[in-house]
Amino acid sequence: MTRWSHVRTERLWLDEPVDADADALFAIHSDPASWRHFPSGRVTDPAAGATMVGASRRRFARDGLAYWSVRDADGGPVVGRGGCLRPDEALAGRGWWNLYYRFDQRVHGRGYAVEMGRAALEAAHDVAAERPVLAFLLEHNVASRRTAEKLGMRLVWRGPDDGNPDPDAVRLVFLDREPDDLFVEEVATEGWAPDLIVR
Repeated sequence: MTRWSHVRTERLWLDEPVDADADALFAIHSDPASWRHFPSGRVTDPAAGATMVGASRRRFARDGLAYWSVRDADGGPVVGRGGCLRPDEALAGRGWWNLYYRFDQRVHGRGYAVEMGRAALEAAHDVAAERPVLAFLLEHNVASRRTAEKLGMRLVWRGPDDGNPDPDAVRLVFLDREPDDLFVEEVATEGWAPDLIVR
């Protein structure tokens, strides 16, 4: 198995976060423009950057993979956060990887999410290929949906976004493979309606 804490793609440096990344991670996640599709998700606690760093470090140590700090120059500033992480709620059974991407608004439109996402899928398949990779997004976030589709992921679930202050919000779940019976069983335990799974 490859060590995935530091990865180089064509244009990006993907690294396990360090303490010095905390302020940039908070700035990206507290920018209202980053949350126009889900305003209530905006991060407002300045301590959140350090929390993100610590969460990634713990999961790299536990699972061999987590969210990276993303740079587009060697030693340059952090321009995003993303990768595949095994959520704590996915520890039972086979579990899954959660694919995540969020970038500084100044680098949007460069295809960085897709480039980082390809590395994340490769890493997840190397570390634990039996775990499916899921991407959760809101239906009206067209750019995020296009990213998942460009990564070859397919829509497998569409339903209400429980807990969203917007009662009309629709949650989409994309998967890196055909949904199998175990996937159906596991998502049912998460409270998703199995009859909404697209096969």
